[in-house]
Amino acid sequence: MTELVAIYACLCDRTRLRILNLLCQGPLCVCHIQEILGEPQVKVSKHLGYLKAHGLVEVSRSGSWRIYRLVAKRTKVLASNLACLQDCAAEDRTFRRDVEKLTVLRRDLDGDAPACCASPKPNRRPIRGR
Repeated sequence: MTELVAIYACLCDRTRLRILNLLCQGPLCVCHIQEILGEPQVKVSKHLGYLKAHGLVEVSRSGSWRIYRLVAKRTKVLASNLACLQDCAAEDRTFRRDVEKLTVLRRDLDGDAPACCASPKPNRRPIRGR
């Protein structure tokens, strides 16, 4: 029961829902989440810290980058709630737009480097909708 309460505490905020939906697509650094959401870095970091403290995300370092991802070992309760989030997010314009922005961001990043660590290509266009 405690785990379920912690998960729902994380899911009761729209920004955290948007972050979780993005992390369902793969790991990202704070700066890319910030760019996609159009939110200040401090707000994104605060929400990521909250999600980490409640066991939904984990963080690693790659140089000076802090890369966030969903926890690797997911309980059945967490996996079910994340699947539900993705189903619901597919119907919501804001969540779909976030994933579209992520797709553009990843397309415009250098080839083999992970999206969260790649340096932008020189001719990178701004993400639409900002």
